[in-house]
Amino acid sequence: MTAHATLIGIARKSKSHAPMETLDQVQVSTELGVDGDYRGKLRRRQVTILAEEGWNAAINEISKPDLPWTTRRANLFVRGIDLPREKGSKLVIGSVTFEITGETDPCHRMDDAAPGLKDAMTPDWRGGVTCRVIESGELAIGDQVTIPVA
Repeated sequence: MTAHATLIGIARKSKSHAPMETLDQVQVSTELGVDGDYRGKLRRRQVTILAEEGWNAAINEISKPDLPWTTRRANLFVRGIDLPREKGSKLVIGSVTFEITGETDPCHRMDDAAPGLKDAMTPDWRGGVTCRVIESGELAIGDQVTIPVA
């Protein structure tokens, strides 16, 4: 399951309604989350992670297969892994360790982007997970994603 899991997208926003800025690499810290992202100081929602499989299921359900992942406004986009759905679970991307703090609940902004997207993202945690950073480091596109064995 995790052998080929990969980080395929990195994005941040400077303030709440700012456009998403995509990056090839970024520093991630326990103090500020994704460097330059406004949400970093929110301890329980420092970083949001979206799985490609859930995103594709949602956009295909509303017949919008070309909608970019940044529409979801998540920080990290991963492929090939089922994100943990239990608070306190750990996820490692490259050298950075995250602790899952909850589900990223889809909001009305999803329907502003594409009608029906909010409801399409609701089942099976398709909206992704919220995390706090517990081990800082640098992330880059192509980094491996793993769930450490407890």
